[in-house]
Amino acid sequence: MPAAIAEFSVDAYVVDVLLPDLVGHDRHPSAFLTYVALWRRTRGGAEPATLSLRELSEATGLSKRAVQDAVDALVRRRLVSLARDTPTSVPAYSVLRPWGVATPLTRR
Repeated sequence: MPAAIAEFSVDAYVVDVLLPDLVGHDRHPSAFLTYVALWRRTRGGAEPATLSLRELSEATGLSKRAVQDAVDALVRRRLVSLARDTPTSVPAYSVLRPWGVATPLTRR
């Protein structure tokens, strides 16, 4: 776990658009909580974070199964990517910010 800092910030998009989209439309509040926890640990997407499901579960207060479903939803929505050295190794998560750049993933 990274060293504790007094505060961190998130893009307004995360609260104004992503929150109602994931929680209201997709009905995945666990995905929003997981995204915010990963945002914090990746310093807003600046660096990948290697975390086990147990560590993410502890960070969010969710069960490991709920975190696993949330990660699947975030990967499917292309809001998070993960990389593993082997199929059983702990993944390194990267938070993606498709709204910050004009890409085919950005909804207009």
